Amino acid sequence: MIRRLFLDHPTSVQETYWQHMRVAASFGWAMAKASAACFVHALVPGLCERTGSRIIRDLHARMVINRHRAPDDPLLWIAANI
Repeated sequence: MIRRLFLDHPTSVQETYWQHMRVAASFGWAMAKASAACFVHALVPGLCERTGSRIIRDLHARMVINRHRAPDDPLLWIAANI
């Protein structure tokens, strides 16, 4: 149970628990800033016109476009990284 809750997912994305915590927290912080910018923009449309969408675009690039994940077969991962 502990392994499933704390280690399985970080391992699946080739991170330690602490690396995953840092990355996930940085995503959370960026999303909080994007959310705040969107609320400011809702109140005053001339402010933060592109801030929220820029942050989301940057997060997408970090999470999806630039992701380095290991193949499901560990031997393929080892062969690719020798």
